[in-house]
Amino acid sequence: MIWQGRLDGEELLFHRIFQRVKEEQHYDAIEAGDFVLHGFAVDEGVRRNKGRQGAKEAPDVIRKNMSNFPVIRPDFSLLDFGNVTCEDGDLESTQNSLAKKVSKVLLKGGKSIVLGGGHEVTYAHYLGVKTAFPEQKIGIINIDAHFDNRQPEEGIGASSGTGFWQIAQEGEINSLHIGIQRNSNTLKLFDTAHQYGMKYILADELFFENLPSVYQRIDELTETVDVLYLTVCMDVFNASVAPGVSAAAYNGIFADTPFMHFFRHILKSKKLLALDAAEVNPSLDIQDRTARLAACLVNEWFMI
Repeated sequence: MIWQGRLDGEELLFHRIFQRVKEEQHYDAIEAGDFVLHGFAVDEGVRRNKGRQGAKEAPDVIRKNMSNFPVIRPDFSLLDFGNVTCEDGDLESTQNSLAKKVSKVLLKGGKSIVLGGGHEVTYAHYLGVKTAFPEQKIGIINIDAHFDNRQPEEGIGASSGTGFWQIAQEGEINSLHIGIQRNSNTLKLFDTAHQYGMKYILADELFFENLPSVYQRIDELTETVDVLYLTVCMDVFNASVAPGVSAAAYNGIFADTPFMHFFRHILKSKKLLALDAAEVNPSLDIQDRTARLAACLVNEWFMI
């Protein structure tokens, strides 16, 4: 009962997403160009990171908010493979499980979409991309207030804040972090970013007159990689438009100008094969604002 909306007719011109989505179990059904959706119904990493839990409930809420969007592209196809869940707090196995599923999607020529869940989804999604394209140079754009490059604590392991440290241990990391807040990252985390060559654009630099520079930084990354993965942590946004997150930001960015300009610029890249939205927490949300925003961001890719 998640995928439902207003029925305006059966003609293609009247279709909404709920009419075109197919719930699937068999990866052989994927055809090149299909959008393929997994839910990452997990917030074990948030718990380990001492955050406010509840993000594991987000995938179905985001799906509900996606359902009624109109279909713009006649060839639009969305396959939904359900949710990955975390059993007995075994985050590492859960991340590996999602990675295997994402790899199958990409090897079939599909485009991977994952709905979080906590931002521990980053390492899992990246690992799926790397598994599918082990010889390709992978670029990551992280739209987030945080670097998420903290080294795992002994006895605790990976968390929602360690994804980019984990990725850096896999080899060369090619990442651009957009929306970084000075008051959300210690000097140690900035130092780690510099140590591993993680490029970043501060939230303070995201204003309309600076868009040419933002475009340039994005293009510098995309031109030097073979495959692009985009991850959006919803706590990058101002608390007034995204209240339902573990770490709400009074000074976060807004989801209009210039954000939507550079976001769509990223989505237009032919190298973009994977996208996720993380950290929506329905238990803290107000009128589904954050879930609706996450749904809108995913829908933007459908319209490119």
